[in-house]
Amino acid sequence: MNAAVAKATHEVVKDGSMLKQKGMMAGHYDRLAAAGETGSKVACTFVPGNLNELIMCFDLLNNLPEVNAIQNGLRKKSGSFVMEAEKDGHSEDVCTYVKSDLGMIARGNIGPYGKPLPDPDVLLLSYTGCFTFMKWFELLRERYNCETIMLHTPYKGDGEITQNMRDYMVKQLKEEVIPTLERVSGVKFDIDRLREYLRESAKAEDDLVWVLQSAKNKPSPIDAYFGGIYYIGPIFGAFRGTEDATDYYRYLRAEVEARIQQGLGPVTPDGDMGEEKYRLVVEGPPNYTSFRDFWKMFYEEGAVVVASSYTKVGGVYDFGFRHDPDHPLESLADYCLGVYTNRNLPERVDMLTNYVEEYQADGLLINSIKSCNSFSAGQLLIMREVEKRTGKPAAFIETDLVDPRYFSPANVKNRLESYFQMIEQKRASKRPAVGAMA
Repeated sequence: MNAAVAKATHEVVKDGSMLKQKGMMAGHYDRLAAAGETGSKVACTFVPGNLNELIMCFDLLNNLPEVNAIQNGLRKKSGSFVMEAEKDGHSEDVCTYVKSDLGMIARGNIGPYGKPLPDPDVLLLSYTGCFTFMKWFELLRERYNCETIMLHTPYKGDGEITQNMRDYMVKQLKEEVIPTLERVSGVKFDIDRLREYLRESAKAEDDLVWVLQSAKNKPSPIDAYFGGIYYIGPIFGAFRGTEDATDYYRYLRAEVEARIQQGLGPVTPDGDMGEEKYRLVVEGPPNYTSFRDFWKMFYEEGAVVVASSYTKVGGVYDFGFRHDPDHPLESLADYCLGVYTNRNLPERVDMLTNYVEEYQADGLLINSIKSCNSFSAGQLLIMREVEKRTGKPAAFIETDLVDPRYFSPANVKNRLESYFQMIEQKRASKRPAVGAMA
């Protein structure tokens, strides 16, 4: 469907990989809804530090609370859930992922696809820098009275993974995490099974990195922030380590290769994007309750996001990390230690500076999330430092994750338009004056 037809019919255009991803997610929620009938046991965990390969070794279904909040946000259900949680006494300043999840549970725990979600048999927290996750699981533990496992990930305060950190995490995996998962599931741990899953993960990670780095092309064939939300879904959630994920990323890569060959930009909800005018790097999560309207403010101006920190929140693969089947437990430790939320501010500045320069971006845009402290802390410092190092203009907008009360379309649009004007002024200042000597 072309853009003109899409606009006339108000249908959302999706490419094949987006439809494939949607089908995968629907199938996963069907499996969760059927857990009571099939006898499947369920683990709840979070995206950063997600040990999906290990969870699958025990035949557990993986239910991710923040993914439920995202899916409810995209379906415009989260606002009422957030207010439900606030009625129960949760502060307006609490992460809206948490309140969306708790509000959904309070209203019967009907999932994003309209089917009830099962109670968890175990809560697995791979702690990677977000303190809110700890309190969230404390609340869920009180409600469900189930086993809770905490895998503590040391903070990379000096920006390096030391052998002591790795050993500390492997010890926890061997002595606490794996024995508890064995007891809950009744399945004996098989390290060779874990190796097979990790082998599949590495294949998918190779293709994901290729897709994300395709944005170095001009025009970029992808949007690495809005489109990137679809691309990271399987690998950051319940599919990493599966053949389904490997197939998906192989399919996605072929799709993007075709767009490069045709000289096409990203697919948007209104069809192929027109002329690429601005190339941006974005820091911070998107707003999900007005996701399409938010995205539209970019592509209608010809702005494409060529790199983003948010697409690294569940794993930073483009700087070389891959899950390693030859060192399975050490690999899980290194994965948790390296995720974006466990990186210090200098590392984040280095990453974003690298993206601005390597992807030939026009500048950095920060979307500061009102209720997300793990992302928002230090963002003004990050903005100033990246601007200083790159000489490219930076800008700051504010929204929220899944609370529609904190998305102001007029305010965001005005700030974006001002930013694009800044970029134009920066370009104009670098052009030689008319009549100037060569």
